[in-house]
Amino acid sequence: MGGDPPVTVDVVQRVRRGKAQEFEALLGEIIATASTFEGYLGASVFRPSDADGLAERECRIVLKFDHLENLKRWEHAPVRQRFLQQARLLTVDAGTFAIITGLETWFTLPGRPGMVAPPRYKMVVVSALAIFGINQVLAFLPPELLTPLLPALRLLVAVFLTTTTMTYVVMPRLTKLLAWWLYP
Repeated sequence: MGGDPPVTVDVVQRVRRGKAQEFEALLGEIIATASTFEGYLGASVFRPSDADGLAERECRIVLKFDHLENLKRWEHAPVRQRFLQQARLLTVDAGTFAIITGLETWFTLPGRPGMVAPPRYKMVVVSALAIFGINQVLAFLPPELLTPLLPALRLLVAVFLTTTTMTYVVMPRLTKLLAWWLYP
């Protein structure tokens, strides 16, 4: 699986004035069709707060696939190509498109779609600081909690706790806190 990682696709489209309803209908078809493809894990759509349809609207669409190869199948499917042709009539330009894999998924800022991930050395530094901090906290757990477990199982529990804490607690906050350095 090392060469075929899970992927997140981040698309930002500006919808033409007065075309919001048509775009929403097309988007529904696109997501429904994508969901029938192998490896599809889900989609999220972030819409602008103004719903009056008088101005251009920027929509962010996030698709997730279990493997890059499955995403490529979706991207090259004739049905997707037809959807893209229809979308061109409803959008201002080609929009932005980013495929995010691996560490990059930890380095996303809310409200800043389509940003290029920071340089890898910065991601390594921030990730290492986070893992170090989490492991320092885990060291305070009473040893008798994990002692009855086999060493490999103790390590698995520690890795699971570290990864979960990294993904849901530490990295979103640390990325926001260090945004000045990560995204100068």
